[in-house]
Amino acid sequence: MKVEIDKEKCIGCGACVSVCPDGFELEDNGKSHPKEEECELDCCEEARDVCPVDAIKLD
Repeated sequence: MKVEIDKEKCIGCGACVSVCPDGFELEDNGKSHPKEEECELDCCEEARDVCPVDAIKLD
């Protein structure tokens, strides 16, 4: 699945990193960033689901 983060929505809470540390990281600006453009990890869907501002899109 392709991973996209809406940087305008992202508040940098780190929930995605907490549930999927192999798929996401926080950048220096505090916003979430996928480690890879494609995520085949089960936790990527969980990260999308726990995002409080729905900033993660999986296609």
